[in-house]
Amino acid sequence: MSSLYKASKTIRSRGIPFNLFSSYYIPRKFDSTPYLNSYLCWTQCAFFGSHFREDPSIDLSQYPPDKIRNFSIIAHVDHGKSTLADRLLELTGTIRKGHGQPQYLDKLQVERERGITVKAQTATMFHQHNFLGTDTKFLLNLIDTPGHVDFNYEVSRSLAACQGVLLVVDAAQGVQAQTVANFYLAFEANLTIIPVINKIDQPTADPDRVKEQLKSIFDLDPKEALLTSAKTGQGLEQVLPAVIERIPPPPGDSSSPLRMLLLDSYYDEYKGVICHVAVVDGAMRKGEKISSAATGQSYEVLDVGIMHPELTQTGVLLTGQVGYVVSGMRSTKEARVGDTLYHTRSTVKALPGFKPVKHMVFAGLYPADGSDFEALSHAIERLTCNDASVSVTKESSTALGLGFRCGFLGLLHMDVFHQRLEQEHGAHVISTVPTVPYIFEYSDGSKVHIQNPAMLPSNPKQRVTACWEPTVIATIIIPSEYVGSIITLCSERRGEQLEYSFIDSQRALMKYRLPLREIVVDFYNELKSITSGYASFDYEESDYQASDLVKLDILLNGQPVDAMATIVHRLKAQRVGRELVEKLKKFIDRQMFEITIQAAIGSKVIARETISAMRKNVLAKCYGGDVTRKRKLLEKQKEGKKRMKRVGSVDIPQEAFHELLKGS
Repeated sequence: MSSLYKASKTIRSRGIPFNLFSSYYIPRKFDSTPYLNSYLCWTQCAFFGSHFREDPSIDLSQYPPDKIRNFSIIAHVDHGKSTLADRLLELTGTIRKGHGQPQYLDKLQVERERGITVKAQTATMFHQHNFLGTDTKFLLNLIDTPGHVDFNYEVSRSLAACQGVLLVVDAAQGVQAQTVANFYLAFEANLTIIPVINKIDQPTADPDRVKEQLKSIFDLDPKEALLTSAKTGQGLEQVLPAVIERIPPPPGDSSSPLRMLLLDSYYDEYKGVICHVAVVDGAMRKGEKISSAATGQSYEVLDVGIMHPELTQTGVLLTGQVGYVVSGMRSTKEARVGDTLYHTRSTVKALPGFKPVKHMVFAGLYPADGSDFEALSHAIERLTCNDASVSVTKESSTALGLGFRCGFLGLLHMDVFHQRLEQEHGAHVISTVPTVPYIFEYSDGSKVHIQNPAMLPSNPKQRVTACWEPTVIATIIIPSEYVGSIITLCSERRGEQLEYSFIDSQRALMKYRLPLREIVVDFYNELKSITSGYASFDYEESDYQASDLVKLDILLNGQPVDAMATIVHRLKAQRVGRELVEKLKKFIDRQMFEITIQAAIGSKVIARETISAMRKNVLAKCYGGDVTRKRKLLEKQKEGKKRMKRVGSVDIPQEAFHELLKGS
């Protein structure tokens, strides 16, 4: 038995992934266990040293709550939020200038490719400032947040740990839809808001116009706005002093029993679950026992520290500080976001936490190759460890085989999850048309919640008496010349206008109540197309409203294709059905028998296409002779085709399925 094989066997038996050591050759003299133990110890130290480091110069006891400031940066997508975070980290010496990658806190590959922030990240900085006449060193916790509407859940979690925010607005583009949404999130959380007008170095920048917008929309004092350019560094020296002077310190009591708010968690192969926490009251030290208010389970604090900017061990976290804790949790399901952690055997009142996550969009995820179900299951399990806002349940489809029904916060969230599955875990996935949750009531008074249209009976025993669908309040900001086109688009999508006003002479703000079903597929693309890309769009969830909904089935030779079932408004059913059967006709290959493609509501067919059979010329060898001989051959062929149609099955190619679902 080779040394490497022995070592790998021992390593695996201890639960350490072997791929970490696969690049090393273990010499024969290390065959014995003591040598192997010391070797493993050395390699683990080498590995963990890059992830968890200790900085003896950091003494958190020097920073009582009055020397701490916790703040977030919120903004519309692409207004320079992550770049500003980079410059602040450089200004405080947390990262070296020009060292490391741009958008330092955007760590996922999908974030770098798309130029968006998906996961909120925290970084602790230390900054010297002359405050009230004395030179004082402050501890600043910066929490970088996503800007897109689908990740509002991440934003709300970040804001719960803050006392103030930097509201970043592009000096050229001005206030956009997500600027409005994020402002109200911060305003409702009663946080101090510091407006920052960024990108003032751009040729089209107009800071005075943006100041007027901040005054008219948010009633913010234009004199309080900071003018900066994160790209050139102009005006950045005034940002941190403004944070220290305007944002209040965290309101905690260091003499009270420990209470910590669990902000986020992710899974690390070597340490288990790493929890991001904000200490509201008291202090936590390594080796102490803590309990979860949500699950009642107890854990020992194995490691504790701050993100500076990587995980840095400090051995303690004090009142008002934000950091991480490793407690031996084996699954992120144990680490419920918004949970209160406290010292075991002490009695505390649980913190308010967050609203439970509400899934807005559902889609089926299936392996492109049916035999890859186990691989897809493993990939989804790994990814949901780091994204607790996705719901996953198993389901099966006659067309696509075994798969999963997943709930997402929105379309971009679904798209990013799909992309991360492919990039980070190598999974090849087919996703079905996204659907939204509906409620149906039957004549016997029972109600059913439907997330998958295939689960709704096509011919129910009880009559449907009422149905409800989710709606959203959409905020649309557009140049004023496109107002007419947008009103037409929203009325086509069954929208109800709630508000219409002008931000300034060039731009209008419109609010609509829209059914969520109408915006999940192509509304955003249509909006951008109509306005030449100048529209900005954001939405927040609203109530369910009564609607006339029907289930639309797609049948192939009379057999329903469950993965293509959809729920639509009755007035749109015929148009949607016709479009689907026309698309399907292009993708299905001709067979030796006739194929009928139908769209039906219950037993009523509302659209149909036919794919004619391929026909062999059975008369090719029939030279002359009586006509009855020819007729006999044709009748025999006709009978054969009827029999084929009875026993033959129609396969929709997987690639065609993918294209069809993507394009619908």
